[in-house]
Amino acid sequence: MSEGATTWTILSVLQWAQNYLQSKGISETRAGAEVLLAHCLQCSRLDLYLRHDQPLADEELSCYKKGLKRRLAFEPTQYITGHQEFWSLDFMVSSAVLIPRPETELLVEAVLKHLRRPEQQTAGPWILDVGTGSGVLAVTLATELPQAQITAVDRSWEALEMARENARCHRVEPQIAWMLGDLVEFLSPQMNFDAIISNPPYVPTADWEQLPPDIKNYEPRLALDGGPDGLEVVRKLIPTVSGRLRAGGLLVLEVGQRQAEAVKEIMDGQGILAAAGIIQDYQRIGRVVLARRLEASKSKIE
Repeated sequence: MSEGATTWTILSVLQWAQNYLQSKGISETRAGAEVLLAHCLQCSRLDLYLRHDQPLADEELSCYKKGLKRRLAFEPTQYITGHQEFWSLDFMVSSAVLIPRPETELLVEAVLKHLRRPEQQTAGPWILDVGTGSGVLAVTLATELPQAQITAVDRSWEALEMARENARCHRVEPQIAWMLGDLVEFLSPQMNFDAIISNPPYVPTADWEQLPPDIKNYEPRLALDGGPDGLEVVRKLIPTVSGRLRAGGLLVLEVGQRQAEAVKEIMDGQGILAAAGIIQDYQRIGRVVLARRLEASKSKIE
């Protein structure tokens, strides 16, 4: 693709880019080509087709070529544009944070369903997001629950900075307290929550080694690698946060393929939690595991 010698229109450059990316073994070529061009033209993907015969200026072609070059190195489109949609909201992302996936929206749905039940209509509610990353869970819940008070924890300072910026953009920063740390041991003993939500690292190390270059070479390993069986962090997380739930409070965890039953057993083994279900994702994989905090009188602990 050359600048100046040929008059490139939106449609012709899209067709060329899609074929070129496909020939180089890049996945999701059509969506990627459209997102990158829309980013350079500062328009929506729909606008690309409404303006399909519009010629591109040299600087627009130059921007597009730079984006395609980065994509040819398998850099995710989201990191090139710096944005990803989640829950119909726009979030800023970088290589410091995991790219939000559609299945993670299931965690939001589960928390909203729980907290909107009549018996859960508390003054707060108080929510804890462990491993907040880009802040998609904390920020989305804050937009849906204007009265909620949310504590978001992450062990990456860069991730917290990104999450804060997303909260500012969506005007929910006053609802969210940001904390740097590993899990929640450092929280005040007085802090208890109506819901605790987390998308922890759950990819087994051997599987992480085999991930596509788009993921392995760019997304933070800290947010993905869950140890030998993928449950290393989960085994630490569940007993740590269980005591932080108020009676009847909900624990919501995203898990990997073939992990849901094992996580359910860990929850049941705490003595103060009762597994409350497994939610399948769009591929019928058990993706979200739920547990509720038992009333003190119903605790299994002797």
